[in-house]
Amino acid sequence: MPEPVPPVAPSDVAAAARVKDAHLRIKAELRKAIVGLDAVIDELLISVFARGHCLLVGVPGLAKTLLISTLAKSLSLTFNRIQFTPDLMPADITGTEVIQEDKATGSRDLKFIRGPIFANVILADEINRTPPKTQSALLEAMQERQVTVGGVKHTLTPPFFVLATQNPIEQEGTYPLPEAQLDRFMFNVKVEYPSEQEELAIVEMTTKPQTVEMNQVLDGAQIMELQEVVRRVPVPEHVLQYVLRLVRATRVATPDALPLVKDRVAWGAGPRASQYLVLAAKARALLQGRLYVATEDVRAVAHPVLRHRIITTYGAEAEGYTSDRLIDDLLKAIPATGNEALRDERLPTVLGS
Repeated sequence: MPEPVPPVAPSDVAAAARVKDAHLRIKAELRKAIVGLDAVIDELLISVFARGHCLLVGVPGLAKTLLISTLAKSLSLTFNRIQFTPDLMPADITGTEVIQEDKATGSRDLKFIRGPIFANVILADEINRTPPKTQSALLEAMQERQVTVGGVKHTLTPPFFVLATQNPIEQEGTYPLPEAQLDRFMFNVKVEYPSEQEELAIVEMTTKPQTVEMNQVLDGAQIMELQEVVRRVPVPEHVLQYVLRLVRATRVATPDALPLVKDRVAWGAGPRASQYLVLAAKARALLQGRLYVATEDVRAVAHPVLRHRIITTYGAEAEGYTSDRLIDDLLKAIPATGNEALRDERLPTVLGS
């Protein structure tokens, strides 16, 4: 069972209000350059406040890169963009050691030259266009917030986010991210086409002279403070139980798997999914102006947290049965409220009691 969450301190009430206020102010800044994408923006900010990484998946031209770069401008943080290409090497991301000569003494020493990973916000553009060897250079940075070069560990300055983009339709010259790296991303966010009204506004905005001046809303220290507030948000017991039921129901080889999973899932979500569901639900609750987490918060973040952690079978894929559709069915099959969950006869098995 997760450790008990301490209650929200009186000082956190004001801090929680600042989270919601920061959310609204950042969205107002993004609106200067971005049309639509309300759900995408909310999910991106949830990942930021929950100290997670985010993968944006969508066809070209949907402002994925613009959204991330604009977000970086609205925050007083260092920002680097890495354009992933087939010839990119791990050292091009993490940095490398070079021999430096002291002309006065003639001595030579190794000096570490930092790569673009040493920034607060990293835009990993078209992350699936580089080979797995280079993709893996991000693994340690995303999980441990550090990189190791030449046996020496170099700590990354917090806060640290990897915000990546990926094109789902073009497969030539791409390298699918391994499951271990996908699992490091808190969210897998789908970026859809704009509505007719939004597309009209996009065309009008981008085809006339304009000057956009971004105001910086938060700095690194403020973001880290708000991240700590998110972690202190209390979670009711029945919400934790609901998270466990939802995640454990996807594991096909366990007794907790639901019948609808048996023939459609090759591999289910791991414990990191449970952790991220709780953290994302906490952040969403604060963005909604609440100091407690409800099952509706978990359900709202279930798709971006779970869709890249559930691998469907070949048969399910042939039928067009995607992980998103499976999540829809799970949300319908698993009771959402505390009373419903407590009445369910399968609950003791799930909780291991």
